[in-house]
Amino acid sequence: MPHLPPVTKALMLICVGLFCLFKLLPFGLAGWFELWPLMTGNFFPWQLFTYAFLHGDTWHLFFNMLGLWMFGSELERLWGQKRYLQMLGASILSAALVQLVFTFLIGSGAPTVGASGALFGLLLSFGMLFPDRIIMPLFPPIPMKAKYFVAIFGGLELLMGIFGSTGIAHFAHLGGMLGAYLLIRYWRSGGRTRRR
Repeated sequence: MPHLPPVTKALMLICVGLFCLFKLLPFGLAGWFELWPLMTGNFFPWQLFTYAFLHGDTWHLFFNMLGLWMFGSELERLWGQKRYLQMLGASILSAALVQLVFTFLIGSGAPTVGASGALFGLLLSFGMLFPDRIIMPLFPPIPMKAKYFVAIFGGLELLMGIFGSTGIAHFAHLGGMLGAYLLIRYWRSGGRTRRR
């Protein structure tokens, strides 16, 4: 039961606060901050980050905040605030970019919201850093090593993205994992690019 370090706490408060605020404000105002597909004409650059702080409903918000607390708290303590923010930023941005490519390819005009891309980036990071840590997921409630949990969830997201119904941004989740993976590889290489 990890306590809430400052960045994780602030992010959770911001997400909950914005969720409540946009429920009170005039309908449609949140649309300026959702991630709209490029061809809709509603896309603006700031949406590459602002979409992650908005949520569609109470359950969407609850599960994202639960995951942020479960995985983000320990990663923030391990990395410190600066690296933790870098990881969140990389996951949010890569999730947005993958989602924009996907919506362009399928011709979707629906916007995307939610911190799930960042959460999946944290999940992959947790699995890479603590592969043998035993965790108890909510679904299914079976103890398993983190590396297997991450692999199962990643595989399910890919399958549901290809064969599942619309309404959930599965490829944004995978994009968040991709951003986290690339950033961890960059950090492990010492932040240097290799030249041949």
